[in-house]
Amino acid sequence: MKKSHLELLACPDCKASLDILENQGDESDSIESGSLQCSNCNHCFPIIRHIPRFVPLENYASGFGFQWVKHSRTQYDSHTGANASEERFFEETKWPRDLSGQFILEVGSGSGRFTEQAARTNATVVSMDYSVAVEANYASNGDKENVLIVQADIYKMPFNHNFFDKLYCFGVLQHTPDVEKSFSVLPSFLKSGGKIAADVYRKYSFFKEILRTKHWIRPITKEMNLEFLYKITSNYVKLMWPLCKIIHNMPYGKNINWALFVGDYRGKYDLNEYHLREWAILDTFDMLSPAYDNPQTINTMRKWFRDNNLQNMDIQHGPHGGVEVRGVKP
Repeated sequence: MKKSHLELLACPDCKASLDILENQGDESDSIESGSLQCSNCNHCFPIIRHIPRFVPLENYASGFGFQWVKHSRTQYDSHTGANASEERFFEETKWPRDLSGQFILEVGSGSGRFTEQAARTNATVVSMDYSVAVEANYASNGDKENVLIVQADIYKMPFNHNFFDKLYCFGVLQHTPDVEKSFSVLPSFLKSGGKIAADVYRKYSFFKEILRTKHWIRPITKEMNLEFLYKITSNYVKLMWPLCKIIHNMPYGKNINWALFVGDYRGKYDLNEYHLREWAILDTFDMLSPAYDNPQTINTMRKWFRDNNLQNMDIQHGPHGGVEVRGVKP
């Protein structure tokens, strides 16, 4: 982290300011390792490989850390040559492309595909994830002057309340232990008039849910060793890939491929065969590995929106299979 970013952080326990207790860096404004100490309760938090850590390195999100380190650049527009991440970020947030002078909080960064897009708005971006995916994010975005990357818990975020102009949370909420609680903590970090954009996997009717094949085997796969699960997932997708190309051209072919545990993005994103297969491996592993997977209905999200006193509700079933919600803190 950079010393100049210290003012963006606060003690996750008491919200007091933090002081730099130790500092080992290779640049005048850079801290590679050291620790931060709360000025009030004296709790200490390590800085490891440039990243402030407010949680243990191993936790329930370890599977996500594993997959994003493995696929650190798979979904980056700058890697694929497509604009999938750019389109999704601006379509889902509906924010301007120039946010100079503003502060954005990203809750759940993964490898940082949306961090890259947020940073291009010229806002100051504070990007947080619970898993060691922050290391993949730092490798891609850590050198940007307007980006701070932090490993922290959504339930105890190390930031001041009423601080950020914008907040987004994509692909995260359904993978937390308590989805309602996770959503409810987000607005408190926005200043008055601040805007929130979030999504959650869509929950279908009971009969549609039981037909979704991932639910059949997740009780087994989510308990498996991550290295072993990734190995069999990768080998399986590579084995099925020629067949899935044929199936895709059949009626309901894309749905059949997803039911066969092969993510099928043909026709959706302008990706070559290599990148299509890498996305398939990533998303198949993403289906089978999370400790938690709790989709929600659009009516539930409406209720949570109102319960948190948010205004200007804009909610819809999004094109990426989730429920998208946008609003403003009064």
